Amino acid sequence: MKTYDNFFLPVNDLEKAKDYYQNVLGLSLKFDFSSKGMIAFHVGEEEPAIILKDTGRFPEAKSTIWFEVESVNEEYERLKKKGVNFLSVPYMIGTGHAVEFEDLFGNRFGITDYIKE
Repeated sequence: MKTYDNFFLPVNDLEKAKDYYQNVLGLSLKFDFSSKGMIAFHVGEEEPAIILKDTGRFPEAKSTIWFEVESVNEEYERLKKKGVNFLSVPYMIGTGHAVEFEDLFGNRFGITDYIKE
């Protein structure tokens, strides 16, 4: 695991959440993909963002921490051999590959890379 990538939080009202994170907490908007059910906010000068996921579009959403890795496919195979409980096989996202898993206690994590095919 190289670094944190993003922090995902489920919300049941994306517009209300956008107002809260922007106008109450004072976070600046990183991107607004409301049509895809996600809005992201910068936290200071850090690259990792808080990404709000609309539970109307993503009913299985849980609070999730993603880590950046060199290669999702390689890390997936390595961790799978160690018994990690992945929620799917690796899949493509706009910036590369990703896959999520849960630890022994039900906490959700993900790994992502920036390798586009």
